[in-house]
Amino acid sequence: MIAPTGKGSSPTTSGPQCQAEVDPLAAVRAPGDPPWDVYLTGTVFLDIVFTGLETAPVRGTESWARGMGSSPGGVANMATALARLGLRTSLAAAFGDDHYGEYCWDALEQGEHIDLSTSRTVPGWHSPVTVSMAYEGERTMVSHGHEPPPEAVAVAKTGVLDNPPRARAAVASLTPGEHAPWIAEAASRGTRVFADVGWDDTGAWDLAGLPDLEHCEAFLPNAEEAMRYTGAKSPRAAAHALTEHVPLAVVTLGAEGAYAVDRRTGETAEVPAIAVEALDPTGAGDVFVAGFVTGTLADWPLADRLAFAGLTAALSVQEFGGSLSAPGWSEIAAWWRKVQSVEAQDPTALQRYAFLETLLPKAAARPWPLRRAVPTIGFGRST
Repeated sequence: MIAPTGKGSSPTTSGPQCQAEVDPLAAVRAPGDPPWDVYLTGTVFLDIVFTGLETAPVRGTESWARGMGSSPGGVANMATALARLGLRTSLAAAFGDDHYGEYCWDALEQGEHIDLSTSRTVPGWHSPVTVSMAYEGERTMVSHGHEPPPEAVAVAKTGVLDNPPRARAAVASLTPGEHAPWIAEAASRGTRVFADVGWDDTGAWDLAGLPDLEHCEAFLPNAEEAMRYTGAKSPRAAAHALTEHVPLAVVTLGAEGAYAVDRRTGETAEVPAIAVEALDPTGAGDVFVAGFVTGTLADWPLADRLAFAGLTAALSVQEFGGSLSAPGWSEIAAWWRKVQSVEAQDPTALQRYAFLETLLPKAAARPWPLRRAVPTIGFGRST
């Protein structure tokens, strides 16, 4: 097992003409490509994260946190994770016309260089807010939001009235019992759709209740979700069963790593997790998906994709917050240089990540460990 990871600072990404310090798709780009690498849609929250709590808040008492940060959350976690890995990302979302909405829009468009041309500001709508309290590697969250008006639902639920922009890939979060027409429309245009799923509160756990799964190239549930949907006795058996419904099944196994099956090639892969001391798991699942999408679009071997997704997720839990914790290439480079310098490192584990060597920035890695600056609404965007 590779030594625990640390913390780092994310690079600045830009729009279609200027990417992050690493373009993972450089080798596959060609004239006539879609303008965007990834498209996604959903609801943006303002996340306020309290950190440094010794224990969970106790009823009837006041708790003081040693740190606090603010950032766009919800679907913005996934969009930020994709953009920081160098993918040209387009997000369709509804934003409130309050200061929270303005802050989230600016942080995503100006700070992360995410395309918001298909997003809309909805007059008179209060931005949804989540307060997250991180302690002992766990989190407690409280959310608040008003019922969105029809125009907000149209953007967040149907993906700009079922007319998504051209993109290599799309990331969709499936909701049991709901149908999102934009997914089929995107797939019909050649967009490769990667899907995850939320907990089925109905208790049905019926794959027929995920009608858009048939349009997806890959499905990435966790072990519990995969077993409940398939009735399989193990996560690995569940992954194989899911390939009857989708070409590529990836099942995350928590501390054990991840397992994947590609029906088209017959290939399977399993990569163990990287041992880390988690500070905050918020957004780790989104970062895993972003890493896997990146590797898939770059045509990496299946095992490399799993390893990269697991690494980015491991780096993310070393930071507080959702989009705040999404790693970029400088974090990845710093981690790789650090683990190579550790004596008595398992050579087999190191070899698993050797594919990074040809991808990482050639400039000297920054000192290790680093902490990313945490932006707040009060001070505006960090520099």
